[in-house]
Amino acid sequence: MNPIYDSKLKVSKFLRMLSALTLLFILSGCFNLTITAKPSEIGRSAKSQSVSAEVREALAPSGILRVGVYPGSPTSWVKDPKTGESVGIALDLGKALAYRLDVPVQIVEFDRVAQVLDALKAGQVDLTFTNATAIRAKDLDFTSPMVRLELGYLVTAQSPLTSIQDIDVPGMKVGVSQGSSSQGVLTQLYKNAKVIPADSLAKAQAMLTAQQIDAFATNKGILFEMSDAIPASRVLEGRWGLENLALAIPKGRDAGRHFMEEFAKEVDRNGTLHRAVQRSGLRGTTPN
Repeated sequence: MNPIYDSKLKVSKFLRMLSALTLLFILSGCFNLTITAKPSEIGRSAKSQSVSAEVREALAPSGILRVGVYPGSPTSWVKDPKTGESVGIALDLGKALAYRLDVPVQIVEFDRVAQVLDALKAGQVDLTFTNATAIRAKDLDFTSPMVRLELGYLVTAQSPLTSIQDIDVPGMKVGVSQGSSSQGVLTQLYKNAKVIPADSLAKAQAMLTAQQIDAFATNKGILFEMSDAIPASRVLEGRWGLENLALAIPKGRDAGRHFMEEFAKEVDRNGTLHRAVQRSGLRGTTPN
């Protein structure tokens, strides 16, 4: 066989195999990307103090900081519509912490927040940024709250709803993310409206557009992102609650807890948190 043809054939087979593996990876619903955080990407968070081996081992026991994210939320991970760049508060703060610890960062994507939390509880990821509730604090350790975010409702252009006071009535169907804190709270709060869980934000958007639900409830950061994709949809005025978002790590990482609290203060003080919020395009925040 011609050696040049043989080489081309081998390359062709390799590329086909690589394409098949890539497709399988995408269809699995979860990707892993390991990168080395650069100072320019995270606002040059200064390594003002050395990190002990004990702290590094506690927070990144595999030698890589694994950050759990889910798509569609600026607090976690979204694509910048202008540049196509991946942005999000969990993403940026994960990079900042990895740089501070001097370890690579691995971004692990899930379909929804409940899956991120399950992975965190199981020790399959090391960090995320999410709503710090009392129930979640039984399984995870949180820093002090870093961002306050209003909770509200999204409705379509055809909806007659004009106020959050109109929601809890007989026959009303309100979508929530499956396993979210919104699902737990609203299931207890409503006397008449029915809570309908969606297994992803993409599914929730489709349900709302198809009028399978009358409104979708979550934090306004997500709602405004969804509203941008649904023509003439509206985020209702007012709020039904607040999320207090913080960095979360698995239980049992006690040697790193004090460091995490100081890190949370550091990124707030040096502007890294503010830049992450701005880069993510997060809307619906309220002052601490």
